[in-house]
Amino acid sequence: MNTRLRGLALILASSASAVAQSEERTPPPPDPPRRISKEACEAHLAAMKERIPAGFHAVLEPPFVVLGDGGEARVKGFATRTVRWAVTMLRKDFFADDPDKVLEVWLFAGKDSYRKHTRQLFGEQPFTPFGYYSSRHGALIMNIDTGGGTLVHEIVHPYVEANVAGCPAWINEGLGSLFEQSKEREGHIVGLTNWRLDDLQRAIGADEAVTITDLVATNDAQFYGDNSGLNYATARYLLYWLQEHGKLRGFWKDWLATRKQDPTGAAALKRALGADDLAAFQETWQAWVAKLERD
Repeated sequence: MNTRLRGLALILASSASAVAQSEERTPPPPDPPRRISKEACEAHLAAMKERIPAGFHAVLEPPFVVLGDGGEARVKGFATRTVRWAVTMLRKDFFADDPDKVLEVWLFAGKDSYRKHTRQLFGEQPFTPFGYYSSRHGALIMNIDTGGGTLVHEIVHPYVEANVAGCPAWINEGLGSLFEQSKEREGHIVGLTNWRLDDLQRAIGADEAVTITDLVATNDAQFYGDNSGLNYATARYLLYWLQEHGKLRGFWKDWLATRKQDPTGAAALKRALGADDLAAFQETWQAWVAKLERD
């Protein structure tokens, strides 16, 4: 090969190598977020026709089939104003993917219907007067006469389950309970103060508060154990502090990116709080909580 051709070959080889290295450095595009289609909901509704008691109305609100016995207008109202709104807001700020299957939302009109139909449809007694999410049954089971707040709370759980395997209870329930009384502010979902504040303020006043250090170290059995009420309240108002100081969404994204090294969320929480010592932050947080008022 003459000198001129050899030089051209070297230039082409160098260019090809540069392109290959550039392609290696460019990450592949992310997978599109998983979405449950309306067609999938239609197919699920058709398959469950025989299970639907008389007098119930169904509304498709992907990724959910919403069913209730409080009248068609009421079911449609909760499906659009509560379910659709919550899903839109949660997708925007917290969750990329829908659950991996169609889920049912059962809105029972009052405690008698709630108890009767929970036994009839799922073969179990409800363990709360408000409602709950059953991963085993693929259903949100609600006494909707207690209001839509619990419905928003429970919508959080299948989204956590679909997006954050092994999420610690304090984050899962903290986020769910934060949004059980919520509204939209500047295009984002925000929690408001609610009834859990009363118990938390009493505990702080009696020097019986759960420490943040202990909270973030709880496993599921400990979180849902004898002190569950205060655990819920502490988790809720810890996340409420983050929200009101403009740090909640940042904490969530940071923890998602680092949770393999930080499964409890303690390190991400410290970064969000700007505090190396959670015990030292406790005093500041408790003084702030003590001054809060119910919305």
